[in-house]
Amino acid sequence: MKQFIHFCFIAVISVMLTTAATFAGNKPPSSRTFVLVHGSWQGPYAWQTVKGLLEKKGYKVTIVELPGHGSDNTPPHTLTLDTYRDKVVSAINALPGKVILVGHSMAGMVVSVTAEKVPIRIEKVIYIGAYLPANGQSLLDLANTDADALLGPALIPSADKTLLDIKPENLSPIFIQDGSDAAKKLVVDNYRAEPAIPFTNPAVLSPANFGSVPKYYIHTLLPKYYIHTLPS
Repeated sequence: MKQFIHFCFIAVISVMLTTAATFAGNKPPSSRTFVLVHGSWQGPYAWQTVKGLLEKKGYKVTIVELPGHGSDNTPPHTLTLDTYRDKVVSAINALPGKVILVGHSMAGMVVSVTAEKVPIRIEKVIYIGAYLPANGQSLLDLANTDADALLGPALIPSADKTLLDIKPENLSPIFIQDGSDAAKKLVVDNYRAEPAIPFTNPAVLSPANFGSVPKYYIHTLLPKYYIHTLPS
């Protein structure tokens, strides 16, 4: 995954609003709920601007804080991809009707296994510059296919291998090189080391569950983006 699609406030906001309009169909915004899942080294703050803009258009929005991120202090050695999935499933189960599930970057893994677990609760899954696994693939498997990524060489594992850190001077070049000074400061101020174990967990996906949910992929390429409808 190229570094320029990891995080960009302006691009994500633009893409999300376009996606909402493109796939809204005949249903009024008030009848649709977005569930937004953030990526690695991020937290709910990454979606706040998008949440506000979607709500102004009449949509309902829930942001999921993954365990070990944001203000959540779950010990990193206890975290797995399934832990993340269960947090998202719990958020979905607290809402009425079906939801539009959105994942950015690492959260592509999370929304995929969530769709496998509760396909009947999901209207569609939208991937924004996200990892899209096949059955049996882990995030690490997918990341190792990108020889040009800046992130891999910048990682600093903790002594017990449960966290992955990044030097402060590398945060902006890797995650938000085209962002405003205020956006860059937001990323740096909210940074915390990333739990490592979920990167190694394979996604278990089936045609009957994951394959039954409509999926759309937003491929972010500066200065454009492309929306792909994914086959079942």
